Amino acid sequence: MDFNYTEEQLALQDTLRRFIARDYAFEHRRALAKSADGFDRQAWKTFADFGILALPFPEEFGGISEHGGNAVDTMLVMEMLGRGLALEPYVPTVVLCGGLIRDAGSSAQKEALLPAIAGGELMLALAHFEPGARYELDHVATTATAKGSGWQLDGAKAVVLGAPSADKLIVSARDGKEISLFLIDAKAPGVTLRAYPTQDGARAADIKLANVTVGADALIGTAGGALPIVERALDYANAALCAEAVGIMSALNEVTLEYLKTRKQFGVPIGKFQALQHRMADMVIATEQARSMATLAAVRVDSRDAAERSRSVAATKAYVTQSARLVGQQAVQLHGGMGVVDELNVAHYFKRLTMIGLTFGDADYHLGKFSDSLLAA
Repeated sequence: MDFNYTEEQLALQDTLRRFIARDYAFEHRRALAKSADGFDRQAWKTFADFGILALPFPEEFGGISEHGGNAVDTMLVMEMLGRGLALEPYVPTVVLCGGLIRDAGSSAQKEALLPAIAGGELMLALAHFEPGARYELDHVATTATAKGSGWQLDGAKAVVLGAPSADKLIVSARDGKEISLFLIDAKAPGVTLRAYPTQDGARAADIKLANVTVGADALIGTAGGALPIVERALDYANAALCAEAVGIMSALNEVTLEYLKTRKQFGVPIGKFQALQHRMADMVIATEQARSMATLAAVRVDSRDAAERSRSVAATKAYVTQSARLVGQQAVQLHGGMGVVDELNVAHYFKRLTMIGLTFGDADYHLGKFSDSLLAA
């Protein structure tokens, strides 16, 4: 198998690297985290101009290639966004919701939504997880009641990533015994959002739904068929997050190595001390192993075999989370007291790695999921 990037992928990677270095400096990112939106809308428009918002979609729905990009393309983008600690809601809008509509939406939904996402004109958020769910996908208490030719939604969702900036929400709800997905306007009557910043500077919201009415055309996919759709979308999202973590770990290794070369103790750079060299070597090894696992997830997540896809992504998320913890903690410790101050990017990289490890299933959850899949096989 050829693991080399194509010329087009390398060109896109170089474009993103130059954009981050030139227009997404760390101080700019700190200011964005404190702004009302929590991200840069001009950068979002730039992402649309680069084509990365259209990357996963077929050409007929605003994409840049006939069949749409694959998960390896997304991995390339996420690694660069990780290096820049980008705050824009790429995973919630493009990877999660865009991928979900691409895979399960009706022709009318694809025609209406995907080109708008690709053009940077529409943002979405997936409102699926609820209080007490602990990552279990079938823990859905929100109800969908047939009303006339449409539906009435009632319930609550927790920590909906990207919701404060979303124009529309994709909401899971239980219709009797089964779970369905519905597309609703974020400002529809009966929808209440409590927005807040997360520990890594991004934005999320808790959502309450009270007598929210939608038409029959709001249903995504088939009634009662949401679980496999959501599971596949979250596998894609976890694969993307693992790639982002690899980008962050690579950046942490670079800034930590530079610090070891310049910080002096007893008249010599601390990088001369063998114990610190060993710790730096452990960080590099952990990062490269995580990169291999992230590549595995990117290759396998496009598989039509749901069991293989789920098993590979679970193994990757568990391993990358453990590697990210090692690299993040070592980077903070090797920087000493400076490693935790808000003015240094190391602290922000570490926070983001920690949040990635907890998003859509922590290491323990995915280890359990992987072991269950082995028993089932």
